Amino acid sequence: MDSPTATLIGILQDRVATLRAAGDLDEALHAATAVVEKCQQTLGPNFECIHAFATTLEIRGDIHRELGNFEQARDDYRQAIDQLDDRPDQVDQIGRLHAALGAAYDNLGQTDKAAQHWHRAIQYFEQHEPPLMLDIAAMANNLGFLYKSAGDLDAAETQFLRALEIVHSQLGQEHEKTATVSSNLGALYQAAGFHEQSREMHMMALETRRNLFGEEHPDTAQSHNNLALALLSTGDRSWSRRHFENALANFEALGPEYKKDLETVASNYCDFLREEGETQLAEIIAGRVSKVLA
Repeated sequence: MDSPTATLIGILQDRVATLRAAGDLDEALHAATAVVEKCQQTLGPNFECIHAFATTLEIRGDIHRELGNFEQARDDYRQAIDQLDDRPDQVDQIGRLHAALGAAYDNLGQTDKAAQHWHRAIQYFEQHEPPLMLDIAAMANNLGFLYKSAGDLDAAETQFLRALEIVHSQLGQEHEKTATVSSNLGALYQAAGFHEQSREMHMMALETRRNLFGEEHPDTAQSHNNLALALLSTGDRSWSRRHFENALANFEALGPEYKKDLETVASNYCDFLREEGETQLAEIIAGRVSKVLA
């Protein structure tokens, strides 16, 4: 690739980055397409040209995915993978492309293909020196969700546990990623009927989120709700009530952006109150929340 062409491609890539940062995704897509076309025009057998073309395809694929154009994103990621052709010196980028391609398939509802590419991504991340452990954890977490949705709870647990082991060793307990995986594992154990284990996972997630974010944060509020449900399953009804109240108060304070979360928590809490025989209080809370939701 000659120097003027390389300069033009660099200028266009900078423009794409600027437009994406500004949130102008439609114009960023046009700019990214211009870069892809220029790279394709100058595509040659040397790796500099091939790498530039694959990278611009990846960037355009990411923009398509942000815009919800999942089929176009899929096609760009596929072509980028084909260009790199399993090069051992590019395992990080090939892994990243398989991860993105898996996400595109997931959004298209093709979960088998999503799982296939997330497993491939893990293989490439493992080949990197040193292995890209946090990327592996992210893929394992994604696979955990897929297997849980498919009803394969044992496979889901294997993946979530792998993700938890990695983030805990790499980042420590007091990190938001560790709290997220703990919460995901807690939800899995709740679905599987392992209520004591669910309770402990949600307890750990709540403690970490409180320390990191404080009480007035959506993740903390969600952990209160999750823990309240787990505590109901272990018979701690009075303690469960306190966490429902915290979750409800936090989501009410967070405003209209979290209306769906507020509706879910209010429904859970009102069901609890009716079971306790406090029907009048449940109706009062339901009415109050309905006004907020309206």
